[in-house]
Amino acid sequence: MRTERDPDIEAAISERLGAVPFYRWIGIELVRATKGEVELAIDLQDHHDNVQGLIHGGVIATLLDSAAGLAVRTVLEPGHRHVTAQLDVQYLSAARSGSRVTATGRAVRVGSQIAFAESSAEDGSGRAVARATSTIVVTESRSKGDER
Repeated sequence: MRTERDPDIEAAISERLGAVPFYRWIGIELVRATKGEVELAIDLQDHHDNVQGLIHGGVIATLLDSAAGLAVRTVLEPGHRHVTAQLDVQYLSAARSGSRVTATGRAVRVGSQIAFAESSAEDGSGRAVARATSTIVVTESRSKGDER
Protein backbone atom coordinates (compact mmCIF):
# COMPACT_ATOMS: atom_id res chain seq x y z
CA MET A 1 0.00 0.00 0.00
CA ARG A 2 1.51 3.27 -1.09
CA THR A 3 1.32 6.10 1.43
CA GLU A 4 1.62 9.85 0.99
CA ARG A 5 5.03 11.41 0.50
CA ASP A 6 6.67 13.02 3.52
CA PRO A 7 8.84 16.05 2.60
CA ASP A 8 10.81 15.95 5.88
CA ILE A 9 11.65 12.28 5.53
CA GLU A 10 12.46 12.74 1.85
CA ALA A 11 14.84 15.60 2.67
CA ALA A 12 16.61 13.49 5.32
CA ILE A 13 16.97 10.47 3.01
CA SER A 14 18.06 12.64 0.09
CA GLU A 15 20.71 14.26 2.28
CA ARG A 16 21.90 10.82 3.41
CA LEU A 17 22.16 9.54 -0.16
CA GLY A 18 24.00 12.68 -1.29
CA ALA A 19 26.51 12.41 1.56
CA VAL A 20 27.66 8.91 0.63
CA PRO A 21 29.94 8.71 -2.42
CA PHE A 22 28.97 5.09 -3.10
CA TYR A 23 25.34 6.00 -3.77
CA ARG A 24 26.38 8.73 -6.18
CA TRP A 25 28.89 6.42 -7.89
CA ILE A 26 26.44 3.57 -8.44
CA GLY A 27 23.64 5.97 -9.44
CA ILE A 28 20.97 5.28 -6.81
CA GLU A 29 18.48 8.11 -6.35
CA LEU A 30 15.48 8.75 -4.16
CA VAL A 31 12.04 8.60 -5.77
CA ARG A 32 9.78 8.80 -2.71
CA ALA A 33 9.90 8.31 1.04
CA THR A 34 7.51 8.21 3.95
CA LYS A 35 7.61 6.68 7.41
CA GLY A 36 8.43 3.01 6.96
CA GLU A 37 8.71 3.02 3.17
CA VAL A 38 11.37 4.22 0.73
CA GLU A 39 11.42 4.01 -3.05
CA LEU A 40 14.76 4.24 -4.84
CA ALA A 41 15.67 3.98 -8.52
CA ILE A 42 18.68 3.42 -10.70
CA ASP A 43 19.10 4.07 -14.42
CA LEU A 44 21.05 1.02 -15.54
CA GLN A 45 24.03 1.53 -17.79
CA ASP A 46 26.53 -0.80 -19.43
CA HIS A 47 29.02 -0.34 -16.57
CA HIS A 48 26.46 -2.17 -14.36
CA ASP A 49 26.65 -5.26 -16.64
CA ASN A 50 28.08 -8.65 -15.76
CA VAL A 51 30.09 -10.83 -18.18
CA GLN A 52 26.86 -12.09 -19.78
CA GLY A 53 25.73 -8.60 -20.73
CA LEU A 54 22.98 -8.52 -18.10
CA ILE A 55 22.89 -6.27 -15.06
CA HIS A 56 25.09 -7.69 -12.33
CA GLY A 57 23.06 -9.20 -9.50
CA GLY A 58 25.12 -7.24 -6.99
CA VAL A 59 23.75 -3.98 -8.40
CA ILE A 60 20.19 -5.20 -7.90
CA ALA A 61 21.04 -6.54 -4.43
CA THR A 62 22.53 -3.16 -3.51
CA LEU A 63 19.37 -1.37 -4.64
CA LEU A 64 17.16 -3.77 -2.63
CA ASP A 65 19.40 -3.59 0.45
CA SER A 66 19.49 0.20 0.33
CA ALA A 67 15.71 0.50 -0.04
CA ALA A 68 15.08 -1.86 2.88
CA GLY A 69 17.70 -0.27 5.14
CA LEU A 70 16.54 3.26 4.45
CA ALA A 71 12.92 2.23 5.09
CA VAL A 72 14.03 1.10 8.55
CA ARG A 73 16.00 4.34 8.96
CA THR A 74 12.78 6.35 8.54
CA VAL A 75 11.34 4.91 11.75
CA LEU A 76 14.46 4.93 13.96
CA GLU A 77 14.74 7.38 16.81
CA PRO A 78 17.54 9.96 16.54
CA GLY A 79 20.83 8.66 17.88
CA HIS A 80 20.40 5.18 16.39
CA ARG A 81 21.98 3.49 13.43
CA HIS A 82 21.25 0.39 11.39
CA VAL A 83 23.31 -2.20 9.58
CA THR A 84 22.20 -5.18 7.51
CA ALA A 85 22.95 -8.50 9.19
CA GLN A 86 21.33 -10.70 6.56
CA LEU A 87 20.02 -10.10 3.06
CA ASP A 88 18.15 -12.80 1.17
CA VAL A 89 17.61 -11.96 -2.51
CA GLN A 90 15.45 -13.82 -5.00
CA TYR A 91 16.16 -12.87 -8.61
CA LEU A 92 13.01 -13.12 -10.72
CA SER A 93 14.06 -11.79 -14.14
CA ALA A 94 17.09 -10.22 -15.75
CA ALA A 95 17.53 -6.46 -15.97
CA ARG A 96 19.30 -4.81 -18.88
CA SER A 97 21.26 -1.65 -19.54
CA GLY A 98 19.11 1.26 -20.62
CA SER A 99 16.27 0.41 -18.27
CA ARG A 100 15.26 2.08 -15.02
CA VAL A 101 14.76 -0.22 -12.06
CA THR A 102 12.82 0.98 -9.05
CA ALA A 103 12.94 -0.69 -5.63
CA THR A 104 10.50 -0.17 -2.80
CA GLY A 105 11.64 -1.02 0.72
CA ARG A 106 9.24 -1.49 3.62
CA ALA A 107 10.00 -1.71 7.31
CA VAL A 108 7.97 -4.69 8.50
CA ARG A 109 8.99 -4.60 12.17
CA VAL A 110 11.49 -2.38 13.93
CA GLY A 111 12.47 -3.27 17.47
CA SER A 112 15.07 -1.82 19.80
CA GLN A 113 17.80 -4.18 18.52
CA ILE A 114 16.55 -5.97 15.42
CA ALA A 115 14.48 -4.86 12.45
CA PHE A 116 12.96 -6.85 9.62
CA ALA A 117 12.34 -5.31 6.20
CA GLU A 118 11.41 -6.39 2.72
CA SER A 119 12.00 -4.86 -0.67
CA SER A 120 11.00 -5.49 -4.26
CA ALA A 121 12.35 -4.21 -7.56
CA GLU A 122 10.70 -3.82 -10.93
CA ASP A 123 11.71 -2.45 -14.29
CA GLY A 124 10.05 0.40 -16.16
CA SER A 125 7.44 -1.91 -17.67
CA GLY A 126 6.37 -3.12 -14.21
CA ARG A 127 8.06 -6.52 -14.57
CA ALA A 128 9.32 -7.94 -11.26
CA VAL A 129 13.13 -8.09 -11.27
CA ALA A 130 13.88 -9.25 -7.72
CA ARG A 131 12.72 -9.23 -4.12
CA ALA A 132 14.52 -9.44 -0.82
CA THR A 133 14.10 -9.77 2.90
CA SER A 134 16.49 -8.15 5.36
CA THR A 135 17.39 -8.63 8.98
CA ILE A 136 18.84 -5.37 10.24
CA VAL A 137 20.67 -4.72 13.50
CA VAL A 138 19.66 -1.53 15.32
CA THR A 139 22.10 0.05 17.77
CA GLU A 140 22.80 3.36 19.37
CA SER A 141 25.16 5.54 17.41
CA ARG A 142 28.72 5.51 18.72
CA SER A 143 29.51 8.98 17.41
CA LYS A 144 27.90 11.71 15.36
CA GLY A 145 29.43 10.26 12.16
CA ASP A 146 27.77 6.88 12.82
CA GLU A 147 24.38 8.31 11.99
CA ARG A 148 25.37 8.86 8.38
